[in-house]
Amino acid sequence: MPASASPQRTRWFVAGDLNGFFGLVVDNLSILGFIAMALVGIFGFPAEVVFTRMFPGTALGVLVGNLLYTVMARRLAARSGRDDVTAMPLGLDAPTSIGMALLVLGPAFAGFKAAGMAETAAAMATWQLGMASLVVMGLLKTVLSFAGDAVTRHVPRAALLGSIGGAALMLLGFLPLIESLRQPLVGLVTLGVLLYVLVARGRVPLRLPGVLFALLVGVALYYGLGAAGMLTGFALPAGFALAPALPLPSLGFIDGLPLTVPYLSLLLPFGLLMVVGGINVAESARAAGDDYRTRDVLLVEAISTLVAGVCGGVAQTTPYIGQPAYKRLGARSGYTLLTGLFVGIGGMLGVVAGLVQWLPVAVLAPIIVFVGLDITVQAFQSTRREHAIAVALAFLPAIAYLINIKFGGWVAPEAAAVLYAAVDSHGLSDVAALQVLGNGFIITAMLWAASLIALIERRTAVAVGVLLLAAVLTAFGVIHSTDPRGGVYLPWAIDGLRAAISWQLTAAYALLALLLGLLATLWPAANGLACGEEDPA
Repeated sequence: MPASASPQRTRWFVAGDLNGFFGLVVDNLSILGFIAMALVGIFGFPAEVVFTRMFPGTALGVLVGNLLYTVMARRLAARSGRDDVTAMPLGLDAPTSIGMALLVLGPAFAGFKAAGMAETAAAMATWQLGMASLVVMGLLKTVLSFAGDAVTRHVPRAALLGSIGGAALMLLGFLPLIESLRQPLVGLVTLGVLLYVLVARGRVPLRLPGVLFALLVGVALYYGLGAAGMLTGFALPAGFALAPALPLPSLGFIDGLPLTVPYLSLLLPFGLLMVVGGINVAESARAAGDDYRTRDVLLVEAISTLVAGVCGGVAQTTPYIGQPAYKRLGARSGYTLLTGLFVGIGGMLGVVAGLVQWLPVAVLAPIIVFVGLDITVQAFQSTRREHAIAVALAFLPAIAYLINIKFGGWVAPEAAAVLYAAVDSHGLSDVAALQVLGNGFIITAMLWAASLIALIERRTAVAVGVLLLAAVLTAFGVIHSTDPRGGVYLPWAIDGLRAAISWQLTAAYALLALLLGLLATLWPAANGLACGEEDPA
């Protein structure tokens, strides 16, 4: 009878939970490691602020989310009378977490210092900005969790996945690949092992999770070859002492809210993407046999993001797409409980910070490269074939942003300003064109892809509406901002070359919308021919 079997069905741990635990912990540690590498290694951010202020709150979000998903799994198991229910895995979202480090926190810290702030003051202001960013995204996810299905109906999947796919390929694929090749004996080999175990499905000893095996190989190579004097620039990390830091609630995020304004064109798409991703993850789990309510899945990730933000975190949490894979590993609900406790308590005690400092960049970077490639491929595979060109179009603004990131490190601000203003007989300078294309690139990519998809589907009126929206957003600097930092502004508050560029881009979208509307009105039979379709005339 079901009653007699219930004790077995409510077991806290099974053997498969250990595999699930290692896989989920490595995913979270690798993302934390890359955040630390980006902030400390690339932008010179004070390590003490990263490890004792940012990490504990971020880890708390992982703890809260995994505990709630564990409870959901156990309730589903009790309600269904099944013993094979697998909890939804939750962790730090790779694209937006790394995007926060490279596109928001790092540039903000550099901007604060350039404005004359002392390093410590700039770091604290950046931390408050990170907290406020999570609160903004958490509130957006909370609201949209009740309207998630409507979001997926009105925003084309190709536009959403294409916009993040471009960011994934450029920022998660290309930039970390450069970091991998700075220690090729470690980075290139680790990347090859990852591709072997995760793409080619090669077998590894002891049936270890693929990411964990690649991590162990990379760490062994780094410290083994480094100790043998075979690596350029090798140095053992400084010893660390446990530095407990409780992620207590703070009102610091309130001071950071005004600082989020220049970055809203990044933060809002980040939050929206997680809502759509959460819906897809819930569908994936449902297909694997675990029928979680989509609204509950979304609310948990929203709550954990809000908790992290209020308590000092800077990276948002999300349910991972691999729930069916964890089920195949034999994991149930114990692995999310173990992961939440390890990451959460370890983050508070300083254990996570210590582990992250001993994970070499050349080992972490290939993991991020794989994540970027996987997201890029998903952008094409999860959309209709005729929408593939819209996905490819959505990649282009991310290329401009990548060039802007590297350009900012190569050229002094004064020289960059001169190059920006170098108008010639061909029009705007390359620097100006790249900057306005890169600013607000995620929203730009979504709008470009959405308008092209509408044309492919012969819905010209929708395309016209999207283009008019793009014109309005351009006028206010949400996309194509002429502010060097990508900030928003009132159209009448800018002048000179910046105003001229903004006006021309705004007018370009409006003019294109007008022309398409006229064509659809005058020749309705030929309206919106799909790519490759021949004109009947």
